[in-house]
Amino acid sequence: MCGSENQASTNGTTTTKLNSPSLSSDIVLNLDHGDPTVYEAYWKRLEEKCTVVIKGSELMSYISDVEKPCWFMEQDLENAIKKLHRLTGNAVVDDRYVVVGTGSTQLYQSLLYAITTTSFAGDGNGDGDNNPLHHDQLPVPVVCAAPYYSQYAEEADYLRSGLYKWGGDAYAFDKDGPYIEVVTSPNNPDGTTREAVVISDQGKIIYDMAYYWPQYTPITRPANHDIMYFTFSKSTGHAGSRIGWALVKDEAIARKMTKFIELSSIGVSKDSQIRAAKIMKVICDDYQDFKSHNNNNNNNTHFFEFSRKLMENRWKRLREVVGRSNVFSLPKYSQEYCLFNGECTESYPAFAWLKCKEEGVEDCEKLLKEYKILGRGGKRFGSDSSYTRVSILSREDVFQQFLDRLESIKAN
Repeated sequence: MCGSENQASTNGTTTTKLNSPSLSSDIVLNLDHGDPTVYEAYWKRLEEKCTVVIKGSELMSYISDVEKPCWFMEQDLENAIKKLHRLTGNAVVDDRYVVVGTGSTQLYQSLLYAITTTSFAGDGNGDGDNNPLHHDQLPVPVVCAAPYYSQYAEEADYLRSGLYKWGGDAYAFDKDGPYIEVVTSPNNPDGTTREAVVISDQGKIIYDMAYYWPQYTPITRPANHDIMYFTFSKSTGHAGSRIGWALVKDEAIARKMTKFIELSSIGVSKDSQIRAAKIMKVICDDYQDFKSHNNNNNNNTHFFEFSRKLMENRWKRLREVVGRSNVFSLPKYSQEYCLFNGECTESYPAFAWLKCKEEGVEDCEKLLKEYKILGRGGKRFGSDSSYTRVSILSREDVFQQFLDRLESIKAN
């Protein structure tokens, strides 16, 4: 058992400031999106190691391996994904089909299609052509416990599918019949560990594990779910490559996901796949021995040690500022034992779920906007307007300016 909740002390401390170019106070700080530029400094010093050269005659075909359910996935990427999961210990990869997508957005939509045309079909062959669901059971509701990722609702309803639709907060869901529950763990926006909340044997569960990496949260056990997906953008910071992947037990689901991706984009960029595989390999090779992270190595040269210290530092500085504030508050996270680094640690989420606690101020997003800070309001996450999600993943100069402006906001 780990110690009690570990809050950054605010007594007699000052906000730590790293040397960085100052930004103009007139610049709008866009912290609405989780653009992970925080890791640029680390990858800049490994530019040569991560360089990929693709010749003009290479990677020209749509096809990688027609014998696999995900026929457009490069073998190098599949190998690198499994190696990275085994290194961190954050997911079971044995006896799983790997499906690559253009980020988690495409994976999420492909899973909604795959589940509603396969899992509820009842024939087990995965073709879904004669879906036995009665017309009054369609579209299948998609739910998630609030506060939930703000894009789930929009993405579920964007195609206006007759197969599924957004069903709202899982805590309020009480209908009979098939449903899909999305479990985000750690949760976006509030960083908490989640499990399914709907109690029924008629549903299917999708686990969004985008933030289940050692820099954000303690790795308490390998995730071992039937359907779970991860992203390259949040694991390493390379959002521009648009790579995500799902680990799926059921071959029929994997094939249906592949069909959706085939119809929407005829596969996933092989250039991006090869780049992702190269960077994952660099991370794993840098550890040499999978147990080397337990050694007393204080130089932070390994990616997950570097990024965890970076996130820890940012949360310490943020808590110092909020601790001196009578306007805002932050969630508290209990310490847990992390299997990856072999010590008790708390969570350092990619986003701060900031609450405005001042009486008379009902809209936290609006208040921050007055100080040229763009966050994402709580109502978009199924919560209330006293909350706002702000990204912790910006470049250092932006993050420091955010802290300075946050500290300038006084009561009344």
